[in-house]
Amino acid sequence: MHPRRCSRERLEKLTDLPNVGAAMARALESIGVGSPADLCGRDALDLYRHLCRQRGARQDPCVLDVLLSIERFLATGDARPWWEFSVERRRRHPDL
Repeated sequence: MHPRRCSRERLEKLTDLPNVGAAMARALESIGVGSPADLCGRDALDLYRHLCRQRGARQDPCVLDVLLSIERFLATGDARPWWEFSVERRRRHPDL
């Protein structure tokens, strides 16, 4: 969902999260995440690595940006576009 339309009061399905469309929802479901509640307290990098292992290949680093945006949104309610997390990803995880 576009970050401007996200609300922490209305989180029923994965696509209610910022920057999550159908493809990202399917990716999350493939690693056992079925709802936004399943992501509370989860680490974006751990989720990214799990997805890479499950798919047998390194995923695009932008996937980690999306996961970072979800992590931040669930922790603070701050919904921002995924690309705003690229700098943070490069700082926190320069190998990605």
